[in-house]
Amino acid sequence: MRYAILCYDSEDVVGAWSKQEDDATMVRLAVVTNDLAAQGRLGPVARLLPTTAATTVRKGRENLVIDGPFAETKEQLLGFYIVDCATLDEAIEVARSLARANSQGVGSYEIRPVGHFRPGTAPA
Repeated sequence: MRYAILCYDSEDVVGAWSKQEDDATMVRLAVVTNDLAAQGRLGPVARLLPTTAATTVRKGRENLVIDGPFAETKEQLLGFYIVDCATLDEAIEVARSLARANSQGVGSYEIRPVGHFRPGTAPA
């Protein structure tokens, strides 16, 4: 089964990292993703731009388009991984590995089973 691992953290904290801190975190995360890729278990991975670049479409009678995410939360969705795991326990271990690699900040990794997966055709 494929699982989406959604990466939440404080955008203000992560945005305040120095280039060196950010680069070091990305190197540690690459160790985890390279291992998953070598096992053939890694799907798409994305690091999202800040929420200031977001646009939201609110559902309703007339769909409303709003600049920004306007989420009522202290943490923002900063990116995601799609991984292929036989069990939820395996997906939890992947999320723990990501958390160890990115131990700065106060965020979380939300794990959700993927009901439909289509890898897409957009160039990298």
